[in-house]
Formats: sequence, C-alpha cells, structure tokens
Amino acid sequence: MSELNYFQVLCLFWAALGIGSRVLMALFGERWKRWEMTGAYGERKPEWLYVIGLAGLLLIGYTWYAVFTMQISYSWIIALFVSLTGIKIYMLLFRYDAFRQFVATMLGDRKKMMQLNIAVVVFSLACIGMAVFLY
Repeated sequence: MSELNYFQVLCLFWAALGIGSRVLMALFGERWKRWEMTGAYGERKPEWLYVIGLAGLLLIGYTWYAVFTMQISYSWIIALFVSLTGIKIYMLLFRYDAFRQFVATMLGDRKKMMQLNIAVVVFSLACIGMAVFLY
C-alpha cells in the first residue's frame, strides 16, 4: 500500500473523531452530557476555545492551500466539508451563549440526538470511503 496523502489522513482523522465521540457518548451517557455542559462548554467561555478556533482556521486555510498545490483529484470535496467547520468556530468564538444553548437543547432531546448521531456516523463512514476509494 502506498503512503497516505494529506486528504486521506484528513478523512480518516475526521471519521475517527466522529465515530470515537459517538462511542464515548454511548459509554458515558449522562456523564458525557454533564461534561459537555460544565467542562467543555461551561457557563463562562473557556479560554482554550480561542486556541481551538485558531487551529481550526489554520486547518481550513492549509486544506485549501493543499487543494491548489497538490495534484489530488476531488480534494475540493473534503476541503468544502472542512470549511463548514468555520460555522462552528464562528459560533464558539462570537456567539458562545447561543452555541451553548444549542448544545443544551440537543442534549436534552433524545430524538434530535439520535438524528445527529446517525448523521455523524454516516458522514464518518463516507469519510472512510473517500479516504479508501477517492483519494
């Protein structure tokens, strides 16, 4: 097998993050919900979100740089998806209270969480498929 390219690694990383977080949610149940609302997204915006936001913006920028400098077909597809994380970065940094309310609403609604979990797993499987068959 040849070595992995940037877009394959990006797809596999994103898939691992998506599936891994769903597994942890299932294993920890209510403890996961408490951690999200008090640890990850406490009432006061954590300072580390600025670091994560900057890292996310750098990832988006580098991914588009790679699209235009690496000769890999269809690389723009994963770049587009990565760019959509900019919405979450914006919400975390500039509309934190609204984002926190969204998280609380999602965590409190079993049906919405199931729909989100299914969407994340399907997207993660698509990322694995792209890493194996597209890139």
